[in-house]
Amino acid sequence: MQADVLKNMPTPDEARRQVSKVRSIVSEAVGDSIRSAGRAIKHGRLAAEDLIDEAEHTVKQQPLGSVGVAFASGMLAGALITWIGFSRR
Repeated sequence: MQADVLKNMPTPDEARRQVSKVRSIVSEAVGDSIRSAGRAIKHGRLAAEDLIDEAEHTVKQQPLGSVGVAFASGMLAGALITWIGFSRR
């Protein structure tokens, strides 16, 4: 039993090659992940900029409607905060 285990043991050079191979695979995977995350961040930033540009355009085209939506949103947020504050007592 012990002899079988010793027969399957890699030599130090084989072990170094295997470690080097694993290190290379892990390094490549980490690099791919970093590049993918960078692309996702860039895509998100561009989407946010597009949303801001669209909102600016809408406000310029419909200023009264924009003020009404902002007012209603503020009233709703205030009512919700007040309701949550009183319900916890």
